[in-house]
Amino acid sequence: MPVVRSSQAVTHEIHGARFVSYATPRSGSKELCAWRGEIPAGTRAPAHTVSREEIFLLLVGELLITLDGRAERISAGDTVIINPGATLTVENPTDHTAISWVTTSVGLEAQLTDGTTLTPPWAN
Repeated sequence: MPVVRSSQAVTHEIHGARFVSYATPRSGSKELCAWRGEIPAGTRAPAHTVSREEIFLLLVGELLITLDGRAERISAGDTVIINPGATLTVENPTDHTAISWVTTSVGLEAQLTDGTTLTPPWAN
């Protein structure tokens, strides 16, 4: 039985946010990836289009999520379903770090608006 202890989680930092990876093929998962996102106050991630469905649960704080041009403020306990092909921007306009839990299927890629493709190690 694969058990990933909190001390074994792998941390990645990009675009001002921290991604703490728990479930990936490297940790024993076959189909799904899961990570905790830490989005500091004032952070605005670049817009990106995702190749796989993501389920984004906000655990702590508030965020401004823009999905395909539609902005929505979410609070702790809210879940956003991000379909493949959707363009997403995450912004923390508050004074406190927001914490999320995200799941997706193995193989997620994100294409930035400048055409760069990102294959996040916390989702592969």
